[in-house]
Amino acid sequence: MTRPLVVLQSFPTPRPTTNPYLVLLAASITAQPGARLRTFSWRRALLSRYDVFHVHWPEILVSGHSPLKKAVRQLLFVLLLLRLRLLRTPLVRTLHNLHLPEGISRREVVLLRLAERWTTLWVKLNATTPAPPGTRSVTIVHGHYRDWFLRHPEPAPQPGHLAFVGLVRRYKGVTGLLDAFAETTTGQPGWTLRVAGRPSTDELAAELHEAAAADPRVSLHLEFLDDAEMVQEIGRAELVVLPYREMHNSGGALAALSLDRPVLVPDNEVNRLLADEVGPGWVFRYDGPLTGEDLVAAVTARRAGGAAARPDLSAREWSAAGRAHLDAYRTARAARSRR
Repeated sequence: MTRPLVVLQSFPTPRPTTNPYLVLLAASITAQPGARLRTFSWRRALLSRYDVFHVHWPEILVSGHSPLKKAVRQLLFVLLLLRLRLLRTPLVRTLHNLHLPEGISRREVVLLRLAERWTTLWVKLNATTPAPPGTRSVTIVHGHYRDWFLRHPEPAPQPGHLAFVGLVRRYKGVTGLLDAFAETTTGQPGWTLRVAGRPSTDELAAELHEAAAADPRVSLHLEFLDDAEMVQEIGRAELVVLPYREMHNSGGALAALSLDRPVLVPDNEVNRLLADEVGPGWVFRYDGPLTGEDLVAAVTARRAGGAAARPDLSAREWSAAGRAHLDAYRTARAARSRR
C-alpha cells in the first residue's frame, strides 16, 4: 500500500480568525485519500518528517511583534530552509501577492528572496499570474465561499447601499472610494456607503474617520469582522466596491460573488477573465481612478437586469482544488528528486 504524502502547511492549526481560504484548502487536501496534512509549528517544521512544505505568506514566518521575536524567527527560518535543502524536501509556494510587502527590513527581503530562489513549484491562483522566469508553476484557482457562509443568515440587499468589506489596507484605495462617493450627492437620493473591516494602521483609520465625517451618508465599522458580520455587511449591499490600486487575487471579490452580490473592480485582465467566467451582470469594471460616475454607472447597469440568478462559480469547487494540490505536491516531489 502506498504511503500517504505528508504535507506541512505554513499556517498553524486554524482559529476563528484564520483566513477561510486556508481552512477550506486544508479541508480539501485532508479529504484526498493520498495526502496527510500537518499544520505549522516550528518544532514540526524543524524536527518532524514530511514530504512537502507548502508556504503561503512567507513574510509571516520572518516577522515578529518584538525585535527579539523577529530575530529568533529569522534564525529558525534559515534553519528551515537549510533543512529543506539538505533533505531535498520540495518547497511549494502559493503566489498570493506579486510583490514583497512594503516596509519590511533588508534582512527580511534577503531571506524571502532566498526562499523564492529555493522554491520548487509555484502555485498560481489564476492563469495571468506571472511566475518567476525559469520556474515550474501550476494554476489552481481560488475556491468559492458558498459552503463556508451557508450557516449564517443573509439579509436582503438594500437599494442604493454600497459597501467595501474586508481588511482595510492602503493599496485597497478605500479613501479614494470615499472621495468618489462624495461625488454622488446629486441625483442619487437615499444612497449610503459602508466601510467595514479592520484598518492596517491607526493613521489609515484616522484618515477614514476624517473623510467619513464630511458625509453623513457614510458609516464605518473599523473592526475585525467575523464570518457572521461579513455576511451581514456584504448581504446588505446592492453593490460591493473594491477599488484596489492594484488587484490581482481578491478573496473579497469571491466572498461577495459567493453571497450573490455584484462587485465593482478595476478593469484589468484578471477581472475581465473573472467577469467572463461568472457571467454578465456580476463583475463591473472601471478604468482609471474611481469616480462617482463609475459608481452610478455600475448600479445603473446592475438594475438594468440581464444577470443570471447566481454567478457561475462551478470552476471553483474545493474538491477540485484539493485534487489539484495533491497533483502539484507529487509534481514538486518528483522534480526535487530528479535534481
